[in-house]
Amino acid sequence: MSRWRGRVNRLSRDQLGRESFVFRRRKPEDEFAAAVYKRVGEQARESALFEACGIPDTLDGRFDSLALHAALMIDRLRREPDGEALAQAFFDAMFKHLDLTLREIGIQDLGVGRRIKIMAEGLHGRALAYREALNGGPTPLAEVLRRNAYGGRSPEDSEVVARLEAYVRDYVRGLDATARNDLIK
Repeated sequence: MSRWRGRVNRLSRDQLGRESFVFRRRKPEDEFAAAVYKRVGEQARESALFEACGIPDTLDGRFDSLALHAALMIDRLRREPDGEALAQAFFDAMFKHLDLTLREIGIQDLGVGRRIKIMAEGLHGRALAYREALNGGPTPLAEVLRRNAYGGRSPEDSEVVARLEAYVRDYVRGLDATARNDLIK
């Protein structure tokens, strides 16, 4: 018995912190948020967004589509009674997945953190712009989409942007009408 006590006493706080992370109990919203994120990821990759709405099928275009859907979902999740915790769990699931994706495509470990920070800042800026435009702000939604949803390449065809705007407005109406547990369906 004393042999084990000595080993436990020698563990540093850092080691104990890592071990408690491994064995920590998951929060109830984590599993739900991960399922919602999976569904949002599927919606963000719908071929109509790339074909009919003109989002470029590139790494940047795919991130912009994901950021658009994630921003709208985060706003929807925040309206739940435990909305802030749900939105944070969704954000965490999203960036955990993006971190793994960057590593899988060959980004070096030292560059992943920097890129994740840039992506998080990009999501935040887009979310604010989308929220403001959808709530009747000074910049029309079509212009906000033109600036933020096309992988850095603004489309020349305004009809393409109009189709994306109609899609976004329908998506938001759908989210508003969807019960919490149906968000993962």
